[in-house]
Amino acid sequence: MLTDTTMRLGLAVTLALAGAAGGSAHHSFAMFDTQTTIRLEGTVTEFQWTNPHAYIEVDVAGDDGETRHWTIELGSPSILMQSGWKYNDIRPGMEISATLNPLRDGQPGGLLGRVTLPDGRELPNGPGR
Repeated sequence: MLTDTTMRLGLAVTLALAGAAGGSAHHSFAMFDTQTTIRLEGTVTEFQWTNPHAYIEVDVAGDDGETRHWTIELGSPSILMQSGWKYNDIRPGMEISATLNPLRDGQPGGLLGRVTLPDGRELPNGPGR
């Protein structure tokens, strides 16, 4: 028969494992307007080849002459490599154009669809994108 101490220990282990599984869950892409696609042209200020997602930081000149800083989210480096990316494909100072799904809240950011590099190469945000 199980003792009270054994049952409490079992419950504690179960709760700890449940918390660990929830902590590794992937976040939602609900913040992006996946029904809208926009195109940006700008200058890369930073490229972050990081897990769980890579990011491109871009300065984009607006119609009003003001420069806005955009943060573009990409897939993970392993997914990007399956689509032909290398960690050094994008560097600060590069002029790029990108298609993306913008943030729903109107802030300058979005989820990458594909990027066109200065040499004309197009890189998608993962296989089939």
